Amino acid sequence: MDSAFPETFCRSSSQLRIKAGPAARPRRNKKICQQNSNRNSKATKTAFSPYRCIFDLAGKQGQLAELEHQTMNPDFWNDPDKARQTQIAIGRLQDPIDGWQGCYDIVEDAEILLELAREEKDADTEQEAGETIASLEKRLEDFELECMFSGEHDNSNAMLTIHAGAGGTEAQDWTDMLLRMFLRWCEKKNFQTDILDLQPGDEAGVKSVTLMIKGKYVYGYLRSEVGIHRLVRISPFDTSGRRHTSFASAFVFPELDDDIEVEIIDKDLRVDTYRASGAGGQHINKTSSAIRITHIPTNIVVQCQNERSQHRNKETAMKMLKTRLYEREQELQREQHEVIGGEKKEIAWGSQIRSYTMQPYRLVKDHRTNQESGNVEAVMDGDLDPFIKAYLLWQGNNK
Repeated sequence: MDSAFPETFCRSSSQLRIKAGPAARPRRNKKICQQNSNRNSKATKTAFSPYRCIFDLAGKQGQLAELEHQTMNPDFWNDPDKARQTQIAIGRLQDPIDGWQGCYDIVEDAEILLELAREEKDADTEQEAGETIASLEKRLEDFELECMFSGEHDNSNAMLTIHAGAGGTEAQDWTDMLLRMFLRWCEKKNFQTDILDLQPGDEAGVKSVTLMIKGKYVYGYLRSEVGIHRLVRISPFDTSGRRHTSFASAFVFPELDDDIEVEIIDKDLRVDTYRASGAGGQHINKTSSAIRITHIPTNIVVQCQNERSQHRNKETAMKMLKTRLYEREQELQREQHEVIGGEKKEIAWGSQIRSYTMQPYRLVKDHRTNQESGNVEAVMDGDLDPFIKAYLLWQGNNK
């Protein structure tokens, strides 16, 4: 343990703990706080320096300074597209720098509070320091995840599509459960969600659903969820109480920037209109506002029905098609690299990425990383971060 930190503080985010005291917060002596701040400032910088290396703070600050210097050039806005990309790059660099500084400030506050607690033997101040360190633990965990995002589109918004597998009502109900799981996860992350298309099941559940999810690193997070999800449980639809296995597939596509060009020829498209399904009032059920677009050469089908306007639905569907075609081209290139490298991966319905077992025992297990959780209810309520983190680590080790 670095001597600059009190013994109750650990550097590792998984070990940040402090003894809890009463919940009340004391009044602080501002003069003492300032003295402690000055005394601990140098120590905090020394003890926190390993994180500078992990997060490559100096490198990011250097890149940011270089880009900001470019914006000072009088000719900067002569090329609007290049200027916009530079501004986006500045924003992506500024976010982790601000995040690191926020963690640093929390550490400094915790040191001051802990020293005050020792000098005054105040349990209330110690409790406040514990709350401060707990907030740091969560910030560092989020920061660790974000540092693993290195893909071209990891910082993009994403479209998530879930399809029910074979099994009728069972599979459709499982798809509805997965939809709720992802919506709860998005809610916890403060991501914005919009259901672009939903096909309800014949008796219960959902046949297929497409979500637009907007937020920081959405695609980077959700890459881990692409594949087959398997459910094992006693079926609520089986009067004999037998155990059933259900499957649903999840696909994730990044929302593309406007500067990425995907050529779509009008004659390759078949556009169908139909009445939107589900709740939404008289208008949504009595007018053919929903749009289905089929890209004939690739047989890719996209559809959108969430807007009242047919024009808006078509615009959204075209963006969905553009994203699907771009992702298809990327996948073909990845497959070609695998062929060249002699690697061949099995793509089969039975090759599930994760199993959710509710009977005869309760366990969620990711078959790629071996990450497990016995708290099935928490996972179904959106507690996906441990699985996402394990996947990112596994992916990094297998590159």
